Amino acid sequence: MRLELGYVLINDVQFGEVTKIEKGVLFVNKSELINLIKEDEHLKSVDVEIARPGESVRITPVKDVIEPRVKLEGEGGIFPGVLSKVQTVGSGKTNVLKGCAVVTTGKIVGFQEGIIDMTGPGADYTPFSKLNNVVLVCEPIDGLKQHDHERAIRFAGLKATQYLAEAAIDIEADTVEVYETLPLLQGINAYPDLPKVAYVLMLQSQGLMHDTYVYGVDAKQIVPTVLYPTELMDGAIISGNCVSACDKNTTYHHLNNPVIHDLFKQHGKEINFVGVIITNENVYLADKERSSDWAAKIAEFMGLDGVIVSQEGFGNPDTDLIMNCKKIEAKGIKTVIITDEYAGRDGASQSLADADKAADAVVTGGNANEVIVLPPMDKVIGTLDYSDIIAGGFDGSLSKDGTITVEIQAITGATNEMGFNKMSVTGF
Repeated sequence: MRLELGYVLINDVQFGEVTKIEKGVLFVNKSELINLIKEDEHLKSVDVEIARPGESVRITPVKDVIEPRVKLEGEGGIFPGVLSKVQTVGSGKTNVLKGCAVVTTGKIVGFQEGIIDMTGPGADYTPFSKLNNVVLVCEPIDGLKQHDHERAIRFAGLKATQYLAEAAIDIEADTVEVYETLPLLQGINAYPDLPKVAYVLMLQSQGLMHDTYVYGVDAKQIVPTVLYPTELMDGAIISGNCVSACDKNTTYHHLNNPVIHDLFKQHGKEINFVGVIITNENVYLADKERSSDWAAKIAEFMGLDGVIVSQEGFGNPDTDLIMNCKKIEAKGIKTVIITDEYAGRDGASQSLADADKAADAVVTGGNANEVIVLPPMDKVIGTLDYSDIIAGGFDGSLSKDGTITVEIQAITGATNEMGFNKMSVTGF
């Protein structure tokens, strides 16, 4: 499967009479976008704001971050099974509005939502402070149930992204990158002397607002399967969960999965990158056993020499992570896991809720319990009302002057377990 990604570089976002891209600037017709999102009867009000890198702006509580992409050639459309027909994506040509994103905020859905500061110490912990953000502030109708609220905000973000991306349909990309994965047998024969490597992507699916969607299907309903890496680049997987902000995989993360991009860089050189195995994270032991058994079975069936496993979330999913690791290692396949840590504010506590001697190659995204003081911003998009109750916050987190003292788990993307962040640790 071969996909060309055309990057249309966006250096600024401004409101304008017509939604268009001109000389690196994305102009947005604010009223037209608001009217589109307000078509959802579950939303009482909608507003659109702009937040640029370096501005004294705080966005909270953040629900999702999405990068605008539009399909130019090939089967299907972006976000198949959700906004587009259920067709296999990942081939042809797709334009990407690189340098901007849609961020959704408004009344809190679940307490595990986050903060994006566009400047200051908090901005250093989130990749989204470097983007030109179109922010949707969506307020639900009174009495709306949580799952309906989450769905309304999720679709608002996706629809806004689709609307903005259509401005790039007739735009010539500034740069083009090509990604290709051959069918398994052809791919193995293409590089017979290189180690065969796959990526095991664990998807948050524990229910209770912990949902991820694969071609529109809640990942709780799937068993492990194989995807072409390029399918993710066309939106085959989207976020719909409210896990802690620091290690939540937003839809932006899935579209720009750094593990996939790094494996492609080494493909045909040091490794033979043969594909992605997706699996879910479960609540009950029997479901954990089933999914980890299947993930290991597929890895063995593909004849792999090595895998990288990333998780999403912490605590209960640590068990799924370790199960995947030790069962795949037991097949004689070398395994590296990517996680983050909840080691207490002093870093002295056990980092993961589970462990095994097979997990001897670990990449960490940092300690989510580290405390940070976020100074007040000139402007808040959303509301500070929930600063004391979001995950990472505590009673007294919010000061009268707008200063917020929180653990970095409250910052969106701070310890991302795909490695989409700046932090790690060196072992001694």
